[in-house]
Amino acid sequence: MRVLFIGCVRSSELFLNKLLQMKADIVGVVTKAEAGINADFVDIGQICEKNQLDYIYVKNINELESKTYIQQKKPDLILCLGWSQLLDEEILKIPAEGCIGFHPAKLPYNRGRHPLIWALALGLESTASTFFYMDAHADTGEIVSQRELPISYEDDATSLYHKVMNVAVDQLEEIMNDLEKNMLQKIPQEIGGGNVWRKRGKRDGEIDWRMSSRAIYNLVRALTKPYVGAHFVYQDQEIKVWKVREIITKEYDYIEPGKVLSVTGQMGYRIKAGDNVIELVQCEPVHMEIGEYL
Repeated sequence: MRVLFIGCVRSSELFLNKLLQMKADIVGVVTKAEAGINADFVDIGQICEKNQLDYIYVKNINELESKTYIQQKKPDLILCLGWSQLLDEEILKIPAEGCIGFHPAKLPYNRGRHPLIWALALGLESTASTFFYMDAHADTGEIVSQRELPISYEDDATSLYHKVMNVAVDQLEEIMNDLEKNMLQKIPQEIGGGNVWRKRGKRDGEIDWRMSSRAIYNLVRALTKPYVGAHFVYQDQEIKVWKVREIITKEYDYIEPGKVLSVTGQMGYRIKAGDNVIELVQCEPVHMEIGEYL
């Protein structure tokens, strides 16, 4: 089966390496030369060079140059795994076996943007790794493989990503094998079912110390590396926070949110949250005094 691969992020790299390991017939690769909006961007072109795969860099997958390239490759199947643009119908109709995409959420729930970030920020206890046939809308096509995964309290953006990808690469191999045997099952998504997560903005990453300690903890672990990081404002400067510890206590119930309670070392600050206490474990350098308010 002739496969055309589309992707430009870290998960794309893992999927492409899996296909190479499986000795899939990859006839072409469409990717990007620079990160753009992708915090976890990977230059897939380097993998293509190393493995003598034909590839093209594009900025917009739906431009004439991209479409022409894909048509010339005559793929039986398109795998679009790690791409932020929808494919238009002209591309979707090219391969006889269709176009398969990937979304790390339990479709039809949690379609849309930033699925791993939202799952952690909202404190969900589970997510899923889902492959589906792509159509004209975002994450709405028939599901071909879905596996649910638990989210632990200790998980952050990095650990949850690894959990999902460890499962997803195995799913991809099963999908490819089922396609070759003409045994791939398709499960339609409920029309109008589920929900769609919106695009996150800068304000979504700001810590408001009136938030509960759990909400702050969830926000920080959701946005930690490789993402942009949560932040709080101190003396008109944004201070990035990469890791915090939640301290459950009634000792400071009478203290207002945002007060610096203690300082140990350069970054060992304990700050009153809306209910409990947050300890800054890893953040950008900042010099605050006990008793200050954020």
